[in-house]
Amino acid sequence: MGLKLGMAHDHETAHGHHHHHGPTSYGRAFAIGIALNLGFVVAEVVYGLKAHSLALLSDAGHNLSDVLALLLAWGASILAERKPSPRFTYGLRSTTILAALLNAALLLLVMGGIGWEAIQRLSAPVPVHGGIIIGVAALGVVVNTATALLFMRGRHRDLNIRGAFVHMAADAAISFGVVLTGIGILFTGWLWLDPVVSLALVIVIVVGTWGLLRDSTNLALHAVPQGVEPSLVRAYLSGLPGVTEVHDLHIWGMSTTESALTVHLVMPGSYPGDAFMAQVSHELHDRFHIAHPTIQIELGDPSHPCALAPEHVV
Repeated sequence: MGLKLGMAHDHETAHGHHHHHGPTSYGRAFAIGIALNLGFVVAEVVYGLKAHSLALLSDAGHNLSDVLALLLAWGASILAERKPSPRFTYGLRSTTILAALLNAALLLLVMGGIGWEAIQRLSAPVPVHGGIIIGVAALGVVVNTATALLFMRGRHRDLNIRGAFVHMAADAAISFGVVLTGIGILFTGWLWLDPVVSLALVIVIVVGTWGLLRDSTNLALHAVPQGVEPSLVRAYLSGLPGVTEVHDLHIWGMSTTESALTVHLVMPGSYPGDAFMAQVSHELHDRFHIAHPTIQIELGDPSHPCALAPEHVV
Protein backbone atom coordinates (compact mmCIF):
# COMPACT_ATOMS: atom_id res chain seq x y z
CA MET A 1 0.00 0.00 0.00
CA GLY A 2 2.91 2.33 0.34
CA LEU A 3 6.09 3.03 2.25
CA LYS A 4 5.70 2.23 5.92
CA LEU A 5 8.16 3.93 8.24
CA GLY A 6 8.28 3.65 11.99
CA MET A 7 9.39 6.98 13.32
CA ALA A 8 10.10 6.75 17.03
CA HIS A 9 11.33 9.92 18.69
CA ASP A 10 15.08 10.32 18.83
CA HIS A 11 17.19 8.11 21.07
CA GLU A 12 18.19 10.89 23.42
CA THR A 13 14.61 12.01 24.03
CA ALA A 14 13.43 8.44 24.56
CA HIS A 15 16.15 7.82 27.08
CA GLY A 16 15.41 11.00 29.00
CA HIS A 17 11.67 10.28 29.05
CA HIS A 18 12.16 6.76 30.33
CA HIS A 19 14.72 7.70 32.94
CA HIS A 20 12.48 10.43 34.30
CA HIS A 21 9.64 8.05 35.08
CA GLY A 22 11.42 4.77 35.63
CA PRO A 23 12.28 2.85 38.76
CA THR A 24 15.59 4.72 38.98
CA SER A 25 13.78 7.91 39.96
CA TYR A 26 10.90 6.44 41.97
CA GLY A 27 12.34 3.22 43.40
CA ARG A 28 13.41 4.97 46.60
CA ALA A 29 10.01 6.68 46.92
CA PHE A 30 8.19 3.35 46.50
CA ALA A 31 10.42 1.62 49.07
CA ILE A 32 9.97 4.37 51.66
CA GLY A 33 6.23 4.61 51.03
CA ILE A 34 5.72 0.85 51.35
CA ALA A 35 7.76 0.62 54.57
CA LEU A 36 5.95 3.55 56.19
CA ASN A 37 2.48 2.34 55.26
CA LEU A 38 3.10 -1.30 56.15
CA GLY A 39 4.22 -0.29 59.62
CA PHE A 40 1.21 1.96 59.97
CA VAL A 41 -1.19 -0.80 58.86
CA VAL A 42 0.10 -3.04 61.64
CA ALA A 43 -0.35 -0.24 64.19
CA GLU A 44 -3.90 0.48 62.99
CA VAL A 45 -4.96 -3.17 63.13
CA VAL A 46 -3.54 -3.69 66.62
CA TYR A 47 -5.04 -0.54 68.10
CA GLY A 48 -8.23 -0.77 66.02
CA LEU A 49 -8.97 -4.16 67.54
CA LYS A 50 -8.03 -2.89 70.98
CA ALA A 51 -10.31 0.15 70.65
CA HIS A 52 -13.09 -1.80 68.83
CA SER A 53 -12.95 0.94 66.18
CA LEU A 54 -14.29 0.19 62.70
CA ALA A 55 -13.02 3.59 61.57
CA LEU A 56 -9.45 2.54 62.39
CA LEU A 57 -9.89 -0.91 60.88
CA SER A 58 -11.42 0.57 57.72
CA ASP A 59 -8.48 2.93 57.44
CA ALA A 60 -6.13 -0.04 57.97
CA GLY A 61 -7.86 -1.91 55.15
CA HIS A 62 -7.49 1.07 52.91
CA ASN A 63 -3.82 1.48 53.81
CA LEU A 64 -3.20 -2.23 53.18
CA SER A 65 -4.68 -1.83 49.72
CA ASP A 66 -2.33 1.12 49.27
CA VAL A 67 0.66 -1.03 50.19
CA LEU A 68 -0.43 -3.53 47.54
CA ALA A 69 -1.04 -0.64 45.14
CA LEU A 70 2.47 0.69 45.70
CA LEU A 71 3.92 -2.80 45.20
CA LEU A 72 1.98 -3.21 41.95
CA ALA A 73 2.97 0.23 40.70
CA TRP A 74 6.61 -0.33 41.62
CA GLY A 75 6.68 -3.73 39.96
CA ALA A 76 5.03 -2.34 36.83
CA SER A 77 7.49 0.54 36.59
CA ILE A 78 10.36 -1.97 36.74
CA LEU A 79 8.78 -4.27 34.14
CA ALA A 80 8.19 -1.25 31.90
CA GLU A 81 11.97 -0.91 31.61
CA ARG A 82 12.36 -4.41 30.16
CA LYS A 83 13.68 -4.47 26.62
CA PRO A 84 11.41 -5.61 23.78
CA SER A 85 11.49 -9.30 22.90
CA PRO A 86 10.33 -11.33 19.88
CA ARG A 87 7.14 -12.12 21.82
CA PHE A 88 6.59 -8.70 23.46
CA THR A 89 7.67 -6.34 20.71
CA TYR A 90 6.73 -3.23 22.73
CA GLY A 91 8.41 -4.59 25.84
CA LEU A 92 6.25 -4.71 28.96
CA ARG A 93 5.32 -1.04 29.09
CA SER A 94 1.59 -1.75 29.34
CA THR A 95 2.05 -3.41 32.74
CA THR A 96 1.83 0.11 34.13
CA ILE A 97 -1.70 0.36 32.71
CA LEU A 98 -2.66 -3.01 34.20
CA ALA A 99 -1.22 -1.96 37.57
CA ALA A 100 -3.28 1.25 37.62
CA LEU A 101 -6.41 -0.71 36.66
CA LEU A 102 -5.82 -3.42 39.28
CA ASN A 103 -5.12 -0.81 41.95
CA ALA A 104 -8.43 0.94 41.30
CA ALA A 105 -10.37 -2.34 41.24
CA LEU A 106 -8.69 -3.57 44.43
CA LEU A 107 -9.48 -0.37 46.27
CA LEU A 108 -13.15 -0.47 45.25
CA LEU A 109 -13.40 -4.10 46.40
CA VAL A 110 -11.94 -3.29 49.81
CA MET A 111 -14.25 -0.32 50.21
CA GLY A 112 -17.29 -2.46 49.39
CA GLY A 113 -16.47 -4.80 52.27
CA ILE A 114 -15.88 -1.95 54.69
CA GLY A 115 -19.10 -0.22 53.66
CA TRP A 116 -21.09 -3.40 54.30
CA GLU A 117 -19.57 -3.81 57.78
CA ALA A 118 -20.31 -0.18 58.61
CA ILE A 119 -23.97 -0.63 57.66
CA GLN A 120 -24.16 -3.65 59.99
CA ARG A 121 -22.71 -1.62 62.87
CA LEU A 122 -25.23 1.18 62.44
CA SER A 123 -27.89 -1.15 63.85
CA ALA A 124 -25.59 -2.56 66.53
CA PRO A 125 -22.96 0.04 67.61
CA VAL A 126 -19.85 -1.26 69.36
CA PRO A 127 -18.10 0.70 72.17
CA VAL A 128 -14.86 2.30 70.96
CA HIS A 129 -11.90 4.03 72.61
CA GLY A 130 -11.75 7.59 71.33
CA GLY A 131 -8.28 8.32 72.69
CA ILE A 132 -6.65 5.45 70.83
CA ILE A 133 -8.46 6.42 67.64
CA ILE A 134 -7.13 9.98 67.87
CA GLY A 135 -3.53 8.91 68.52
CA VAL A 136 -3.25 6.32 65.76
CA ALA A 137 -5.12 8.38 63.16
CA ALA A 138 -2.94 11.42 63.91
CA LEU A 139 0.09 9.27 63.13
CA GLY A 140 -1.66 8.34 59.89
CA VAL A 141 -1.94 11.98 58.88
CA VAL A 142 1.85 12.30 59.16
CA VAL A 143 2.67 8.98 57.43
CA ASN A 144 0.28 9.48 54.52
CA THR A 145 1.19 13.11 53.94
CA ALA A 146 4.90 12.22 53.85
CA THR A 147 4.24 9.38 51.38
CA ALA A 148 2.04 11.54 49.14
CA LEU A 149 4.78 14.16 48.90
CA LEU A 150 7.14 11.50 47.50
CA PHE A 151 4.89 11.13 44.43
CA MET A 152 3.59 14.69 44.07
CA ARG A 153 6.07 15.69 41.36
CA GLY A 154 5.13 12.99 38.84
CA ARG A 155 1.36 12.82 39.36
CA HIS A 156 0.49 14.83 36.23
CA ARG A 157 2.70 12.83 33.85
CA ASP A 158 2.18 9.21 34.87
CA LEU A 159 -1.12 7.49 35.73
CA ASN A 160 0.84 4.91 37.70
CA ILE A 161 2.41 7.60 39.89
CA ARG A 162 -0.90 9.46 40.02
CA GLY A 163 -2.53 6.34 41.47
CA ALA A 164 0.04 6.28 44.26
CA PHE A 165 -0.34 10.00 44.95
CA VAL A 166 -4.15 9.94 44.96
CA HIS A 167 -4.22 7.05 47.42
CA MET A 168 -1.77 8.69 49.79
CA ALA A 169 -3.27 12.19 49.64
CA ALA A 170 -6.74 10.75 50.24
CA ASP A 171 -5.37 8.72 53.15
CA ALA A 172 -3.99 11.85 54.79
CA ALA A 173 -7.39 13.57 54.57
CA ILE A 174 -9.20 10.43 55.70
CA SER A 175 -6.91 9.94 58.70
CA PHE A 176 -7.72 13.51 59.68
CA GLY A 177 -11.40 12.60 59.48
CA VAL A 178 -10.79 9.66 61.79
CA VAL A 179 -9.11 12.03 64.28
CA LEU A 180 -12.28 14.12 64.28
CA THR A 181 -14.31 10.93 64.87
CA GLY A 182 -12.29 10.12 67.97
CA ILE A 183 -12.70 13.64 69.30
CA GLY A 184 -16.45 13.51 68.65
CA ILE A 185 -16.84 10.20 70.51
CA LEU A 186 -14.79 11.46 73.47
CA PHE A 187 -16.95 14.54 73.89
CA THR A 188 -20.38 13.14 73.02
CA GLY A 189 -20.25 9.39 73.58
CA TRP A 190 -22.11 8.89 70.30
CA LEU A 191 -21.04 5.41 69.20
CA TRP A 192 -22.86 5.75 65.87
CA LEU A 193 -20.23 8.30 64.79
CA ASP A 194 -17.76 5.47 64.09
CA PRO A 195 -19.80 3.60 61.42
CA VAL A 196 -21.20 6.85 59.98
CA VAL A 197 -17.72 8.27 59.49
CA SER A 198 -16.61 4.91 58.04
CA LEU A 199 -19.39 5.13 55.44
CA ALA A 200 -18.43 8.72 54.66
CA LEU A 201 -14.80 7.65 54.19
CA VAL A 202 -15.88 4.86 51.84
CA ILE A 203 -17.87 7.32 49.73
CA VAL A 204 -14.95 9.77 49.56
CA ILE A 205 -12.51 7.02 48.54
CA VAL A 206 -14.84 5.57 45.89
CA VAL A 207 -15.41 9.01 44.37
CA GLY A 208 -11.67 9.72 44.39
CA THR A 209 -10.86 6.35 42.85
CA TRP A 210 -13.43 6.57 40.06
CA GLY A 211 -11.28 8.83 37.90
CA LEU A 212 -8.32 6.47 38.24
CA LEU A 213 -10.52 3.48 37.33
CA ARG A 214 -11.97 5.31 34.32
CA ASP A 215 -8.62 6.49 32.97
CA SER A 216 -6.86 3.15 33.46
CA THR A 217 -9.78 1.27 31.87
CA ASN A 218 -9.70 3.64 28.91
CA LEU A 219 -5.97 3.06 28.42
CA ALA A 220 -6.45 -0.71 28.72
CA LEU A 221 -9.02 -0.44 25.90
CA HIS A 222 -6.58 1.56 23.74
CA ALA A 223 -8.48 4.82 24.09
CA VAL A 224 -6.73 8.05 23.15
CA PRO A 225 -4.76 9.11 26.27
CA GLN A 226 -5.86 12.09 28.33
CA GLY A 227 -4.27 15.30 27.08
CA VAL A 228 -4.15 14.22 23.42
CA GLU A 229 -6.88 15.70 21.20
CA PRO A 230 -7.34 13.53 18.07
CA SER A 231 -8.95 16.32 16.04
CA LEU A 232 -5.92 18.56 16.59
CA VAL A 233 -3.55 15.76 15.58
CA ARG A 234 -5.59 15.12 12.42
CA ALA A 235 -5.67 18.85 11.62
CA TYR A 236 -1.89 19.09 12.00
CA LEU A 237 -1.28 16.07 9.74
CA SER A 238 -3.80 17.29 7.15
CA GLY A 239 -2.03 20.65 6.98
CA LEU A 240 1.37 19.17 6.15
CA PRO A 241 2.76 20.18 2.72
CA GLY A 242 1.80 17.68 0.03
CA VAL A 243 -0.76 15.79 2.16
CA THR A 244 -4.16 15.45 0.45
CA GLU A 245 -5.77 12.90 2.76
CA VAL A 246 -5.32 11.46 6.26
CA HIS A 247 -6.88 8.12 7.15
CA ASP A 248 -6.52 5.09 9.44
CA LEU A 249 -5.42 7.36 12.30
CA HIS A 250 -5.04 5.56 15.63
CA ILE A 251 -3.66 6.93 18.89
CA TRP A 252 -3.26 4.87 22.06
CA GLY A 253 -1.20 4.54 25.21
CA MET A 254 1.69 2.07 25.18
CA SER A 255 2.09 2.72 28.91
CA THR A 256 0.89 5.26 31.47
CA THR A 257 3.50 7.72 30.15
CA GLU A 258 3.99 6.96 26.45
CA SER A 259 1.59 7.40 23.53
CA ALA A 260 1.79 5.75 20.10
CA LEU A 261 0.26 6.67 16.76
CA THR A 262 -0.26 5.00 13.38
CA VAL A 263 -1.57 6.88 10.35
CA HIS A 264 -1.73 6.78 6.54
CA LEU A 265 -0.85 10.00 4.71
CA VAL A 266 -1.81 10.31 1.03
CA MET A 267 0.88 12.35 -0.78
CA PRO A 268 0.36 12.12 -4.59
CA GLY A 269 3.54 14.03 -5.43
CA SER A 270 6.16 11.56 -4.25
CA TYR A 271 7.74 10.13 -1.13
CA PRO A 272 8.67 13.19 0.96
CA GLY A 273 12.03 11.95 2.27
CA ASP A 274 13.55 11.20 5.65
CA ALA A 275 13.90 14.85 6.68
CA PHE A 276 10.14 15.35 6.33
CA MET A 277 9.43 12.19 8.35
CA ALA A 278 11.86 13.18 11.08
CA GLN A 279 10.30 16.65 11.33
CA VAL A 280 6.77 15.22 11.62
CA SER A 281 7.98 12.82 14.30
CA HIS A 282 9.51 15.63 16.34
CA GLU A 283 6.41 17.81 15.95
CA LEU A 284 4.11 15.00 17.10
CA HIS A 285 6.33 14.50 20.14
CA ASP A 286 6.67 18.16 21.04
CA ARG A 287 3.09 19.25 20.33
CA PHE A 288 1.10 16.20 21.36
CA HIS A 289 3.51 14.11 23.49
CA ILE A 290 3.22 11.21 21.05
CA ALA A 291 6.48 9.32 21.47
CA HIS A 292 6.11 6.48 18.96
CA PRO A 293 4.51 7.46 15.62
CA THR A 294 4.39 5.06 12.67
CA ILE A 295 3.55 6.83 9.41
CA GLN A 296 2.60 5.12 6.14
CA ILE A 297 2.94 7.18 2.97
CA GLU A 298 0.60 6.45 0.05
CA LEU A 299 0.65 8.00 -3.42
CA GLY A 300 -3.13 7.78 -3.88
CA ASP A 301 -3.08 5.51 -6.96
CA PRO A 302 -6.82 4.92 -7.72
CA SER A 303 -6.07 1.50 -9.18
CA HIS A 304 -4.70 0.37 -5.81
CA PRO A 305 -6.94 2.02 -3.16
CA CYS A 306 -6.14 1.53 0.51
CA ALA A 307 -8.52 -1.00 2.09
CA LEU A 308 -8.25 0.86 5.42
CA ALA A 309 -9.24 4.28 4.05
CA PRO A 310 -12.98 4.14 4.96
CA GLU A 311 -13.63 5.58 8.43
CA HIS A 312 -15.67 2.54 9.55
CA VAL A 313 -12.82 0.11 8.76
CA VAL A 314 -10.31 -0.69 11.48
